[in-house]
Amino acid sequence: MSARRITRTRLFAATTVALAALSLTACEGDELTGSPAPDSSASASPDGNSARPAGGAKGDTDSTGSTGSSGSNGSNGSNGSAGTGSDKASDSGSGSASGAGAGADNSSDGSDSDVPGKCSASDVRITAANAPRPINHLLLTAVNTGSKTCALPQYPAARFGEAQSVPPVAESSKPQSLTTLAPGESGYAGVRLSSGDGSGENGYETTTLTIPFEDGSIARVKLPSGGVYVDTALTVTYWQTSVSNALEY
Repeated sequence: MSARRITRTRLFAATTVALAALSLTACEGDELTGSPAPDSSASASPDGNSARPAGGAKGDTDSTGSTGSSGSNGSNGSNGSAGTGSDKASDSGSGSASGAGAGADNSSDGSDSDVPGKCSASDVRITAANAPRPINHLLLTAVNTGSKTCALPQYPAARFGEAQSVPPVAESSKPQSLTTLAPGESGYAGVRLSSGDGSGENGYETTTLTIPFEDGSIARVKLPSGGVYVDTALTVTYWQTSVSNALEY
């Protein structure tokens, strides 16, 4: 074999060894850098592994799977559902509270039942007595003998004897509201029987007195012994809560 052929053979072998070394180095570089193969890069999603949902397909890499397992922390979101439930409970609680409030408002509507009714001759006893002053005055006392509070009429529509009309009322004695009587309480009215100076006309004596109530019942009032004398000066006051107010007019 000639020296030139040997030289060429050695050069070819050296070249082959160098190429093999370069190829091996390139493969090791790929493995070290972890650059994906062309097929894996083509199958990756445009958004990357982070865009994959937790618990993905079996073909996911280990790193993707670990991301999915960290995503399992999202199970704490179940506490959020519990919070939603508590919200519902609070809502229902507030609803029930408002319902209870509404029920209380409805029960307060029944307060009208506390408004006193009208007094009747069956539950009010009226007596008459001569007043020490002014002269020619009579004091009427109405006592509630019933078990419920009631409201007296505005004034006693008194009829003395066989009178065809009732006496006028002194408007200046009108109170701010009707006189109401709780069981056992008393109301008072003054009656001017006649003029003190004799200026009254058509005077007469009587021993009977009747006072009607608004429900149609009539109270028969016993007059002082010997009866009373009345004339055209006859006047009554509104029912009052005190004796002094009743005899002031």
